[in-house]
Amino acid sequence: MLRKALRRLAIGIGLVFAVVTITFLLINLAPGDPARLWVAPNASEADLAAARRLLGLDQPLPVRYVAWLVDFVRGNWGTSIAQQRPVARIILDALPHTLLLSGCSLFLTYAIGVLVGAFQAAKRRTPWDTTLTIGNLVVFGMPAYWLAIMLVLTFAYAASRYGWPSWIQFPAMGVASLDADFLTPWGRLVDRLRHLTLPLVTLSLIGIAGTSRFVRGAVLEVRGQSFVAAARARGLPPLTIEGRYVIRNALMPIITLLGLSLPALFSGTVFVEVIFAWPGMGREIVTAVGARDYPVVMATTAIFAVLVVVGNLLADSLYAVADPRIREGQR
Repeated sequence: MLRKALRRLAIGIGLVFAVVTITFLLINLAPGDPARLWVAPNASEADLAAARRLLGLDQPLPVRYVAWLVDFVRGNWGTSIAQQRPVARIILDALPHTLLLSGCSLFLTYAIGVLVGAFQAAKRRTPWDTTLTIGNLVVFGMPAYWLAIMLVLTFAYAASRYGWPSWIQFPAMGVASLDADFLTPWGRLVDRLRHLTLPLVTLSLIGIAGTSRFVRGAVLEVRGQSFVAAARARGLPPLTIEGRYVIRNALMPIITLLGLSLPALFSGTVFVEVIFAWPGMGREIVTAVGARDYPVVMATTAIFAVLVVVGNLLADSLYAVADPRIREGQR
């Protein structure tokens, strides 16, 4: 069991190394010169060369990569070229917002998706199942950025312009209102939840649609197995059959889906954070790429890769919880 865990950890470290290597090559080979952010628009070539030496951009690409990798492992993530702030400070400010958005989205995606999928399987070939299937296909086919814009136009712009009730009007950007500091603790919590609503709905709707379709198929497949028929023949209660035999055995492919959905979830937060001006790591990546701020790009990309690897390792560990046979095999 320990050897298997170490092998998975080694694969995860190799994946992170590959991601940061490719990112480093792409950001440094892209057109543009980060040193121009440090000098005046009419600076001379001598001033530009001095700025490159100061930033270490005059070194060969392999030397710069090795130096960055060594500093990153040591915890020295450098200073942002564009913001003139420590990269670690930028990440510490942005990471909680991304984890809040992605964590809530992951919870809603699987909590609601599993319930909807199980309900569809229970109502198979009924109008409920047909309606939910059509709705899932329509939502799942929507690009995240298009859905985000439609939600802004509907629940922020149109709701405000046409005087809709306040409980269906939501802010279109940011994490808090300008007067949030003057609100009561309860008022600040409500204000934060209102700002979180549209980005969270954007990320969760598409995930719920895909998860529910997957769960529906998994539950129907398990219900057709012989051990479920044997449980019915023994006269076990329907709730016992569903909980102990159907749902538990259907969890295995759902856990696989969880591990595969983490990269898509984190990549989806990039577009959503930009559209809603959510101050998370995705927005920092887009801003840093536009400014050729490679220390921020490299650090945020590495953190995203680590989060994906850790999430997949956690999903793998859930197999032993869901299936006792795997737990016995590991022993």
